[in-house]
Amino acid sequence: MSELKKKYLAEVIPELKKKFEYKNVHMIPKLQKIVINCCNKEVLANSKMVDNIMEDLTQISGQKPVVAKAKKSIASFKQREGQPLGAFVTLRGVRMYDFLERLVGISLPRVRDFRGVNPKGFDGNGNYNLGLKDQILFPEIDYNKIDKIRGMNITFVTSATTNQEARELLQLLGMPFAK
Repeated sequence: MSELKKKYLAEVIPELKKKFEYKNVHMIPKLQKIVINCCNKEVLANSKMVDNIMEDLTQISGQKPVVAKAKKSIASFKQREGQPLGAFVTLRGVRMYDFLERLVGISLPRVRDFRGVNPKGFDGNGNYNLGLKDQILFPEIDYNKIDKIRGMNITFVTSATTNQEARELLQLLGMPFAK
């Protein structure tokens, strides 16, 4: 069991239960999954870029990503149905907690002039979205082997019903929100 999961069970659950006065153990919000998504418009011109995106996501997550393909053809974007656009990976369980621990402890502090993550990234249903501008924040990525700096979107899906509950959960798990 990862250290963050132990922290969740020992510290976060009692704190959330006390703050929000839950009557049932199953009402306490938990982190269900983390989705890391990397799509790039330049993939339309160079389809080999998908392999590089998949390699980066594999190194970051420790899990094989899935290729994201276009659902519709859009002529103005020169996009055809079924054409690869990028890749994404869904993390659950131990890998999810390990990734969150590395993100909060190692990667986010490497951002220049880091003052915390944007507290307005919640969707109204208890999920949080975080955008990163480059993949070289992660120590797993070798700077000499990357072909292009590309960003990614990280979605934290929680069982919380409100933004306030989800923010408190993520904050107790160590997410550094800006003041």
